[in-house]
Amino acid sequence: MKKKVLGRFILMGVLALVALVYLLPNLLYDRWPESGLVDSLRATANQQGIETQIERNKLIISFDPMPEELKEVISNSYPMLKFASPGKYEIVHWWTQLMPTRGITLGLDLQGGLHLVYEVEEDKAVEITTERIAQAIRDVSAENGIESTIKVEGPLITVSPTTQELAKLIEDEFPTLASETEGVYKLSDDEVKLIKSSAPDQVLESFRNRIDRYGVAEPSIQRQGTYEIVVQLPGVKDPSSAIDIMGKTAQLEFKLAHDEAPLAAELPVSIAPDQDEEILEQFKDRIPEGDEILFIINKDSVDRKKVVSKSPILLKKDALITGALLSDARVTIDQTYNEPAVSFTFNSAGAKLFEKITSANVGKRMAIILDGTVYSAPNINERIPGGRGQITGRFSDRQARDLALVLKEGALPAPVKRLQNVTVGPSLGRDSIDAGKTAGLIGAVLVVVFMIIYYRVAGVIADFALVLNILLLLGAMAMLEATLTLPGIAGIILAIGMAVDSNVLMFERMREEIRTGKTPRAAVDSGYDKAFWTIFDSHVTTLITALVLFQFGTGPIKGFAVTLSFGVAINLFTALVGTKTVFDFINSRTEVKRLSI
Repeated sequence: MKKKVLGRFILMGVLALVALVYLLPNLLYDRWPESGLVDSLRATANQQGIETQIERNKLIISFDPMPEELKEVISNSYPMLKFASPGKYEIVHWWTQLMPTRGITLGLDLQGGLHLVYEVEEDKAVEITTERIAQAIRDVSAENGIESTIKVEGPLITVSPTTQELAKLIEDEFPTLASETEGVYKLSDDEVKLIKSSAPDQVLESFRNRIDRYGVAEPSIQRQGTYEIVVQLPGVKDPSSAIDIMGKTAQLEFKLAHDEAPLAAELPVSIAPDQDEEILEQFKDRIPEGDEILFIINKDSVDRKKVVSKSPILLKKDALITGALLSDARVTIDQTYNEPAVSFTFNSAGAKLFEKITSANVGKRMAIILDGTVYSAPNINERIPGGRGQITGRFSDRQARDLALVLKEGALPAPVKRLQNVTVGPSLGRDSIDAGKTAGLIGAVLVVVFMIIYYRVAGVIADFALVLNILLLLGAMAMLEATLTLPGIAGIILAIGMAVDSNVLMFERMREEIRTGKTPRAAVDSGYDKAFWTIFDSHVTTLITALVLFQFGTGPIKGFAVTLSFGVAINLFTALVGTKTVFDFINSRTEVKRLSI
């Protein structure tokens, strides 16, 4: 019996210690170590005559703006700072490699920032595609010496006069068109569905690229419903700049790799995702005139959002062709190896230019670049006529789909309409945190006092379980790097109430058993046994409700569901194991004649 009790105490102690370790980023990292680092950086910047705003969030130091001379100062004088993203450096020591560095992240409503809701105008995406195809038909007709008038009337493309030669040409060159009547065409139903369904994904990919470049920590970008996209940018201090950057059209470029240059052979094959600034700094004085170093992004084969490495590549600065001339890109199957590939199509002007470029550069690599990021750099194996090409590279289905989306984004950025633009100030977030802390503290104190007055020593044991519950709940959220929102604080307060409710059920059962004449030890065991299924059933039903809220809810509802789910699961442990362990410990140490309950 004593060994079992000791084992349960050790388990609770270990869990509490782990929770405290994962809460260190929230408890200490704003103040220790390097508590004076920001002041030192500000003093150094002032001495150098550098004007910049410097702020710290846990282990991240932010600079706005980030001039080149400040990068040199940091590189020479602050070896503990490591580049994290544009304008941001991370404090790195041996202990940061062993200890958690993130903890609980505050949501938009608590730390301030920008909340945007966009609607993708899928019908206009179809209209734009129709207009572009109509223009392509005009170009093809002119190239083949066929005189015709092409008009767009809503979703219809009208061709007159109609000739057998032109009809055959349209059928061969534009397989996505369906013939309505003689001389009247429209996009096929399958093509319209494809355009509408892929439009939100294209915008989503574009937004991710924009935000990554902007350097926002912990952004949230997700679809809401069918055609809406919700973007949350915590901590953004210049909302107008962020909105402007996101609203720009993606720039798609095709550039030649300069593999013949001696420097190209010296570049590493692969580097860590955060080493690009170091590589640029290392080779900046040796880059040939007219060249630049960019990086191919290598993503995890399972988690496509995770960048596992980067591959530096030396490119010619001048773009040979841009996405403005691209008309389509889609996933196909490579007939040679039966693997997913990406096929792309240029319009007539782009087709002529692409054929000329590929003919003159057979055997060289051509990089496909979107917003300064190299997505692929395939070899040009032969001259590519007709404006069509295929990119292969042992893609998974997801990789091929992602690349097609990126290419298509440059060719057809789906129009978006901003439905909502809410800026949450940090003072409002701080007020929310303070109000949440006050509410939680008052609620906890009232509960603790009530339990002690009403249940005496048993109430003290219940309060011990309550403290353990809150500690494990916050530790679990920190371990999973969850985001705490204002509704999440409400979920924590609700979990406190449920924790007390479980103890009330068990204590009342114990009282009933004592009234029947049972000994304190027998009353405790019987009380827990009889209350077990009642507590278990109530917690399981609450957990199911929380999971449904998380699955189908959005934003604040999910924050509430996350903390409620954690609280329910942890409360089962603290109520049924934590308090029982204390009672068993007391009963094993001495013969209790009267239970203080």
